[in-house]
Parts: sequence; C-alpha cells; structure tokens
Amino acid sequence: MNIPILALIFQGIPEQIALVTLAFVIKRMPLKWKLIVPIGLVLAIVSFLIRLLALPFGLHTIFIVILLFISLIWAGKGDISLSLLASLLSVLALILFESLSLSILMPLLGITSESLLTDFVLRIFLGEPQVILIFLSAYFVNRLLHKRK
Repeated sequence: MNIPILALIFQGIPEQIALVTLAFVIKRMPLKWKLIVPIGLVLAIVSFLIRLLALPFGLHTIFIVILLFISLIWAGKGDISLSLLASLLSVLALILFESLSLSILMPLLGITSESLLTDFVLRIFLGEPQVILIFLSAYFVNRLLHKRK
C-alpha cells in the first residue's frame, strides 16, 4: 500500500509514540521520553516500510508487536511475560480504538471506505482520535496504577 510521507509524519509517528507510551505504562516502566520517542519513531518507520512492500495487509502489525516486545525487554531490563502482555494489549487497544473511531466517524461524516483509501489528508484527520484515545488510556492507566501504590 502506497502511503505518503505526510501520513507517516502526522499519523504514523504520533500513533506509534502513543502505542509505546501505553506499553510503558502497562509494563509499569517510567515514562522516559528519551526512550519512548525513538522507539515510536523506529516502529513508525518499520511499519511504513513494510506497508510499501507487496506483503499481505496486517503483516506490519505482527512486526510492530515483535519490535515493541523486543524494545520493552531491552528498555525494561527483562520481564518477558509482562513485555509480551504490554505489547499485545497496546496493539489491541490501537486496533480497538481505530475500529471504534472509524465506525463512529465515517457514518457521522458521510465518508466512504473508498474515499478513505484515496484521500490521505482525510485519513490522517480520522486517525487522530485513536492517537488521542491511546494517550488518554496511557494517562488514566498510569494514574490508576500510581493510586494503588
């Protein structure tokens, strides 16, 4: 799938940074932006490059889970099971929020699937609510975990 560089910059990178943030929170790692942002950038670029290849759709998601898992082990110094759980739950949250956002906004705004595939400005615009929802989830989960301590 051909994706313009603007989609990478304005949707892919923020989305992956939000994903990594949520994974850090789920794993109960400190939110070190000097780690989160570079990991998010790498995940976004890898996802972008995989989508440029003629590979089946969704394969980039498997690569993202694996890379996020490896990154969490590396940055969190171990705990494989919690790293796997954080990776899977974060990607699941992304899929859930993306599905929810699109299923609400597309009919509400009268947008068709075809127009979403051809109009990348529209696609970037419709991708922002899921990014916000992931960041909000990270914030509230982090707050909930800190109240328990």
